[in-house]
Amino acid sequence: MTRRHDPDRRDRIVDACLDVLAAEGVAGTSHRKVAAAADVPLGSMTYHFDGLDDLLRAAFDRYARAFGERFDALMAAAPDRAAAVDALVAYIRGEVMADPRDLVLSHELYTLAARDPRYRDLTTAWMARSRASLERWFDPTTARALDALVEGLGIHRALDTGPGDDAAVEAGVRRVAGTG
Repeated sequence: MTRRHDPDRRDRIVDACLDVLAAEGVAGTSHRKVAAAADVPLGSMTYHFDGLDDLLRAAFDRYARAFGERFDALMAAAPDRAAAVDALVAYIRGEVMADPRDLVLSHELYTLAARDPRYRDLTTAWMARSRASLERWFDPTTARALDALVEGLGIHRALDTGPGDDAAVEAGVRRVAGTG
């Protein structure tokens, strides 16, 4: 009997789990659905993960890290504080939560962490990373307020049924950042 060499199997499973989470939510995610989406035998699930919680943790950790890396790159690319403010405005207007998948995955993680404190380390690390990225340009208190504003305005814009108010986004960010 030969074994199939598949060094990327675990990563494929985690990626497939994120796809299932985006489509079905935490409540609709199972080993069977993820295995089918990853095109792996069901037994691979228990080989690579101790249980569904272990799989969910790996998937949400990957998601939060990737989201954090994108935000960190945005703040790192700003040459000065004024550019960082402009980048935040543009990010809220167009990028944050613009992808329905990101909106669903972030809310699934937040809801899971709200219900199960074992997942709060993931959300805490995600928020700490966002604040650290903002602290390149802003003091810790302002960074925390801007982080909350980015999340809140991003959610509002994603869920509003009408067009977003770009002027209000800019005014809010500038007000919190102390530049307007």
